[in-house]
Amino acid sequence: MVRPKKCKMVYAEPGVTYFKPRAIPLIDLKEVELSVEEFEALRLKDYEGLEQVQVAKMMRISQPTLHRLLKSARRKVAEAFTKGKAIKIHGGNYSLMKKEKKR
Repeated sequence: MVRPKKCKMVYAEPGVTYFKPRAIPLIDLKEVELSVEEFEALRLKDYEGLEQVQVAKMMRISQPTLHRLLKSARRKVAEAFTKGKAIKIHGGNYSLMKKEKKR
């Protein structure tokens, strides 16, 4: 019996969900699909510069799971850059974090 997949916690859905090489019509492009949780892992670790332990806690996943997400996301981004493909951020198995009210 397969274990059910746990939802990863994401702080917000990405504001931009599509990136493509300049001056190439979308119809002529192949695309790479990046899940929302792969995007969030990249954002927190590489853009925000947080430690892997912090990111795993924030997303409520184990460090090995985070490592797999990062490895997959980085490979997809590298493929898109080297082969001139578009990147579509879409789907996945995630839940949005509830914003805490300030008092």
